[in-house]
Amino acid sequence: MDNQSPTRPAVLLLQDGTIIKGKAFGKTGTATGEICFNTGMTGYQEVFTDPSYSGQVLIMNNAHIGNYGVNPMDVESGGAKVKAVVGRNLEEKFSRFLAGQSLQEYLEAEGVVAIDEVDTRALVAHIRTKGAMNCIVSSEITAIADLHDLLDKVPGMDGLELASGVSTGEAYLLGEENNNLRIAVLDFGVKRNILYCLAERGAFLKVFNARSSFAEMEAFEPHGYFLSNGPGDPAPMDYAVATVKQILESGKPLFGICLGHQLLALANGIPTFKMHHGHRGLNHPVKNIITGKAEITTQNHGFGIDPEAVRANDHIEITHVNLNDESIEGIRIKGKKAFSVQYHPEATPGPHDSRYLFDDFIRMIKS
Repeated sequence: MDNQSPTRPAVLLLQDGTIIKGKAFGKTGTATGEICFNTGMTGYQEVFTDPSYSGQVLIMNNAHIGNYGVNPMDVESGGAKVKAVVGRNLEEKFSRFLAGQSLQEYLEAEGVVAIDEVDTRALVAHIRTKGAMNCIVSSEITAIADLHDLLDKVPGMDGLELASGVSTGEAYLLGEENNNLRIAVLDFGVKRNILYCLAERGAFLKVFNARSSFAEMEAFEPHGYFLSNGPGDPAPMDYAVATVKQILESGKPLFGICLGHQLLALANGIPTFKMHHGHRGLNHPVKNIITGKAEITTQNHGFGIDPEAVRANDHIEITHVNLNDESIEGIRIKGKKAFSVQYHPEATPGPHDSRYLFDDFIRMIKS
């Protein structure tokens, strides 16, 4: 296959002018987006299909990616959501008997451009120092001047509303209909395993488009509401913030994850901000302030909520804090049955330390 030739070049150009040359992988083409990195050693297929990565070029920091192939069951959405992949050793050969495709075949079928043979650890160190920025990856254009021209036209992530673009087009049901516990899910790019974690606990779910009205969701007669993860900047999502305020006014239990956490904060007057390079990986330590216990968590976010504004707000209690940088990882609203976390308790991939949060939500609804 022509794409697999070791002589086929690819180029990665960063917004700060850094030029990195490597080998083409995946689809032949050109892709742009904000560059970010994931430090996980496993779960690349789940990561590539996570809607929260929409609009981003992803560096996989682990040395070998693709060595256990691709299994159609190990997905978090209907297809790959990353704009492009950057790797050190992107493997075509795989050893898992359950896998039906190689990584090369999968990325090519999904239309994902990739660049191989990159010193990803040096690149990650550069991003950690310089911060997140736009980039362009191409295996069809080698003229740096032409790549610069294309890159200059790419919008930044600040102010970019992406959630409505990855949300479900039509509402759908999940779980056992005869279950007595109904949850309305506001889909901003929800991961499938979040839905499974709720359904496994006896919930009957209806998943709504991101722009669904509160009245439309109330017609489902839910006992509780869930705000999902998703991509982009939460600040321009006024439509969602207005809906969250209505949910809070209803008094019904509410749980938010990642983008849902940020929207709950915005609905309570807490601003969000663009992080220097974000948190993405499977081993971020978080302290539960309520129990005093530490959790190893899965994370994927480039925005956070303003810690000073949270601490100054008498109506919000901080429940979780990141032990690396003291960023706010969890809050609950005083006097309301509403809480949220910035990280991913479903943890696919990752450790299951935080799955108790789904149990907490179910107990809150039943109480």
